[in-house]
Amino acid sequence: MTKTVLVTGGASGLGHAVVERALERGDRPLVLDLKPPTLDVPYVSVDLADARAAEWAVRDLAEEAGGLDAAVTAAGIDTPGRLEDISGPDWDRIIHVNLIGTAAVARASLPYLERRRGTLVTIASTLGLRVLSDASAYCAAKFGVVGFTRALAAELGDRIGVTLLVPGGMATSFFDGRTEQYRPGPEAQLMNPRDVAGAVLFAIDQPPTAVVRELVICPPREGSYP
Repeated sequence: MTKTVLVTGGASGLGHAVVERALERGDRPLVLDLKPPTLDVPYVSVDLADARAAEWAVRDLAEEAGGLDAAVTAAGIDTPGRLEDISGPDWDRIIHVNLIGTAAVARASLPYLERRRGTLVTIASTLGLRVLSDASAYCAAKFGVVGFTRALAAELGDRIGVTLLVPGGMATSFFDGRTEQYRPGPEAQLMNPRDVAGAVLFAIDQPPTAVVRELVICPPREGSYP
């Protein structure tokens, strides 16, 4: 059955991979992002740091599409550096895009997902399970996504499926523009985002009676897990 899947951050990285794989199997992806996707799919430009704008954009796309079967919060940003070296606005923006934006999209998606007993997949990080120096904002946000998702799953019960996806590092543009000290070294094992996207679609495909609550996806020699 064709599914309508809302994807934040769908213009690049993991979000793009989810959109691409959803299209390949005949689903209907919808994208929220600041920049337009390269694939021909319904799209609304929105800054996910603005929670109210994010909620409006979700409703706009969902109404136009006639509902939602799934929502995937794949948008994420980071500016690594020590707390005293990162400006207040930059630190705040990491929290707003990664955590507040995730909650806003979930809130706005809920009534559409509930009508179809659909699935919400939130994207955290292995840095939502452990800490790393010079990543205080990103860790705070992703730890928040973990707590938010677990609490939401308990709150909603069987109204919709709620899945927390915890990926390790992926070979995406996420690391572009960083100084050398904050880029993955030659020994780093970075996953293909298409492989992680497969796990997202697996979670979406589960029946309402057998929800996947949490998935950790990482290279076999990932040092950050467990």
